Amino acid sequence: MSNPFGTVTPDAILEGTATDAYFERTRSTLEHAGTNPHVVAEVTADQFPTGAFQVLTGVEDVATLFEGRDVDIDALPDGQLFDGGPVMRIEGPYLGFAELETSLLGLLSQPSGFATAALEARLAAPDSLVLSFGARHVHPSISSIVERAALLAGLDGFSHVAAGEILDRDPGGTMPHALMFCFGEGNQADAWRAFDEAVPEETPRIALVDTFWDEVSESLLAAETLGDDLDGVRIDTTSSRRGDFRHIIREVRWELDARGHEDVDIFCSGGLGPEQLRNLRDVADGFGVGGHVTDRDPIDFSLDIVEIEGEPISKRGKLSGVKEVYRTPDGGHHVALADQEGPEDGESLLEPLVRDGEVVREFDLDEASDRCLADAEAVGFGG
Repeated sequence: MSNPFGTVTPDAILEGTATDAYFERTRSTLEHAGTNPHVVAEVTADQFPTGAFQVLTGVEDVATLFEGRDVDIDALPDGQLFDGGPVMRIEGPYLGFAELETSLLGLLSQPSGFATAALEARLAAPDSLVLSFGARHVHPSISSIVERAALLAGLDGFSHVAAGEILDRDPGGTMPHALMFCFGEGNQADAWRAFDEAVPEETPRIALVDTFWDEVSESLLAAETLGDDLDGVRIDTTSSRRGDFRHIIREVRWELDARGHEDVDIFCSGGLGPEQLRNLRDVADGFGVGGHVTDRDPIDFSLDIVEIEGEPISKRGKLSGVKEVYRTPDGGHHVALADQEGPEDGESLLEPLVRDGEVVREFDLDEASDRCLADAEAVGFGG
């Protein structure tokens, strides 16, 4: 089977058949009429600033989508935060890109939602190790999209092996409950010893300690079993029996310290989001975050023509005319018509991405992550 999981292929996306049917009918109609106007279109989520910043990503994939098309594109840099106004502007003959609208919006909407949620988690525990555990909640064909968004937002790593190959990053992770079950209750020490003997030396020795007995008992047994080789314990207590999770973690920390295991870290996972991270960041050393990132709704971007043959135009409820967006010195996001003067000392955010079908921007994930975190501080994201 050439496509065993029934996913839309990269060729379909690039060729423009990964689209809504009405764009194909629009093309047929315009070609029949001999009409192909020169347009400017903008991608927006909100017309005016609302005070609710979000993270833009997916820009590199959009550049790939439009490479070779007869268009010019300006866009915010990857990882930039935005609040109203265009995040991207496309100019050219309409039939040069009409059928790409559906894929364009998808390439931006879902990754930007993931990145915004991941940034919330990052800033909730800025000094803690925070890993992305969300790949199991999405179709495996987009797992690397989730993990890239997490890294862009400043998370420290992820667990997905294939995503690591695509992103050229090493995945993290130690052991699931299934490993503990395979050894059975009462044999936890055997499971931890076998793991220690089997995995590479550079793999952290993090023992899962909530499978059969209470978290304190298994944590102390893990410390006794692996001694100085134990790097940490992971508590994945389910919400149905968690009770006061903070108290559980503090109790584990106390009992480990009382027996001389101050260097053993405590790592927490299982349905955690920013609220839980803020509550636990002073008693735990690290966290795994999954559903908070992958459950986030996509950002509701739309693409609208705002100028046609040099004349401003829009449908009702949208703003006509070519626009610029600016970051002001106080961290504000300002939207203005492109032919008008921007705010004093404002920094224009739209930058060239594609010119005459040629990609004119380079992409670096680490730079995008630095930009995201710096801009989050500048605009007071999550404050």
